[in-house]
Amino acid sequence: MRVLISNDDGVFAEGIRTLAATAVSRGHQVTVVCPDQERSATGHGLTLQTPLRAERADELFAPGVTAWACSGTPADCMKLALCELVKDTPDLVMSGINHGPNLGTDVFCSGTVAAAMEGTLEGIRSLAVSSACFQWRQFQAAADLALDVVEQAHTDLWPENLLLNLNIPPCESNAMGALRWTRLSVRRYEEQFSRREDPRGRAYYWLSGEVINDLESAGEGPRDWPSDVAQIHANAPSLTPIQPDLFWRGALSSLPKLRMNDQLVR
Repeated sequence: MRVLISNDDGVFAEGIRTLAATAVSRGHQVTVVCPDQERSATGHGLTLQTPLRAERADELFAPGVTAWACSGTPADCMKLALCELVKDTPDLVMSGINHGPNLGTDVFCSGTVAAAMEGTLEGIRSLAVSSACFQWRQFQAAADLALDVVEQAHTDLWPENLLLNLNIPPCESNAMGALRWTRLSVRRYEEQFSRREDPRGRAYYWLSGEVINDLESAGEGPRDWPSDVAQIHANAPSLTPIQPDLFWRGALSSLPKLRMNDQLVR
């Protein structure tokens, strides 16, 4: 397959280099277009006020990988790749391997997931893959499993508008539990900001906080599917199907009763 890979950890991240090398070793044609530095938690942000620049970075990757380092966000990288840098439309988009988890509602601020979602929006089968620990730096098991998943999904005629979000526990493959389909959890944090003062006495803030480890809360999906957080907590890989459509799926009768010009909005 023609595989386009990006991430949000930047061109020097070990995760993306391991993923690209593994894809090439399986005979895929691999192009990398990723940020030139870390741009984590940028969500689906786009660069509109400054120009984008892209430089070749083949020497940072395994032989056979064509690579570009881009000055923009992960979503910028994917748009630039698909519009300008990649000659033939890829069969597959992969984003990662992220250095840290992308679980639950955190997918909304994830640059890794945004890059994959950009592929989905363009009608390309896409997968985001994350190693669910910021300190874990052994990515080969994650890369192997990610390629296994996308190759099987491609064989099984992967549906359109489906993004697969894969999170992998920080351990070797022989220590992992079985891969399962999961639902997105609801991620909540405590103490979101840390207030400090600079040498001149002016206040500034660091976004911080601790995640509340909720193994039960989860959104839509089959009730017998575990949440992605619970699956990772069980030391097993989590695979969550996501689509771009954010339309409300609750009961229509529960929507607010709105009036305009004394007429009920229907």
